[in-house]
Amino acid sequence: MGIKVYFNDSCNICRMEINHYKKIANNDLEWIDITNNEEAIRITSKSQKELLRRLHVINNGEIVGGAKAFIIIWSKIPKYKFLSKIFSIKPFFFVFHCLYEIAAYFLFLKNRKQLK
Repeated sequence: MGIKVYFNDSCNICRMEINHYKKIANNDLEWIDITNNEEAIRITSKSQKELLRRLHVINNGEIVGGAKAFIIIWSKIPKYKFLSKIFSIKPFFFVFHCLYEIAAYFLFLKNRKQLK
């Protein structure tokens, strides 16, 4: 079963990064835009705000968000597999998680006008 990636395609930065991954990833990843997507809310059991706040994946039936979601994505892209290994190491993960949360928060503030 493939991994479903829930991302905000209406965010320029998010879209640019995901489009890069789309070009180099295999078919293990399914890309789902959360913009005005009621089905994404239903399937993930996340609110629109939660989906807008962080990137999420569904991997083996488990919903994972934030920095951990990136590690899962990177583990499926040969070019970035090394990042998944590096940032899975606890001290590196901690730093990555903190930096991700800061960046994601500012992107959320930039894109929160999408909330209904």
